[in-house]
Amino acid sequence: MSLFEQTLTPVTHDLGQFEVRRVLPARKRTMVGPFIFVDQFGPAQLDLGTGMDVRPHPHINLATVTWLFEGAIDHRDSLGTFSTIRPGQVNLMTAGRGIVHSERSPESERKNGPRLFGMQTWLALPDGREEIDPTFEAVTDLPIIEDGRARAIVIMGELWGERAPTTTYADTIYAEILLEAGGAIPLEEDADERAVMLVAGEASVDGHDLNQYELAILQPGRDMTLESATGARVMLLGGEAFETRRHAWWNFVSSRRERIEQAKADWREGRFPKVPGDEEEYIPLPDGEPNTVTYP
Repeated sequence: MSLFEQTLTPVTHDLGQFEVRRVLPARKRTMVGPFIFVDQFGPAQLDLGTGMDVRPHPHINLATVTWLFEGAIDHRDSLGTFSTIRPGQVNLMTAGRGIVHSERSPESERKNGPRLFGMQTWLALPDGREEIDPTFEAVTDLPIIEDGRARAIVIMGELWGERAPTTTYADTIYAEILLEAGGAIPLEEDADERAVMLVAGEASVDGHDLNQYELAILQPGRDMTLESATGARVMLLGGEAFETRRHAWWNFVSSRRERIEQAKADWREGRFPKVPGDEEEYIPLPDGEPNTVTYP
């Protein structure tokens, strides 16, 4: 009997200089715990003098989580925040009732050809908290668990007896796990819903092999062991199951369709705030029926 409740294969978007693999939302499943959107991008070496440029765009009723393995990204938002995201730092941007942000490669990185390798995820905000005030935090003081040939960084929530200081709005677990050859780490039954993604190398859960970039949703209520014979990088994510359905359209997530319609009108009519230092460009509201973020 498989330990995997489901396995989700990502849709790959080739953006020329790097690829983005989107595994949530999927037709078979829209959420794992509060996670409603999971992108993995890179590894990639961009051309000299170029960079990633995600122009200003809006969000509502969600929180974005950016985690890098390699490279750097300049984050700017309509709160006036400026932060350069680097490996080991989690950037949590809570949109709440509405925020606008941009993500671009730093100028200092462009001259040598930026590296890009990391994760971009969205968390749906729980009932009663969707319209909270927007906030931003960058956290570097994250717990690190080391046990022989296994090393894990707790990005959000509590895992292996350690809790990250990153804000959570619903019960959330999120971690990066690095296994050396012969390394292993327990995956305890500590969340309603859990999933793992093999980002690099090879690994298995209780003898069941993981396929690279797939999201393997683990059966609930069972302790398991993640291990690797040759070395691996794996992401663990999940948390409490949401009882109320969430709708997603472009960069907007909400429990109410009419709230998304209002956000569409607000962006179209220029009622969202501007991003200080990045006011000249923006991503226009798309035509048709997109269901996820638009990249440049």
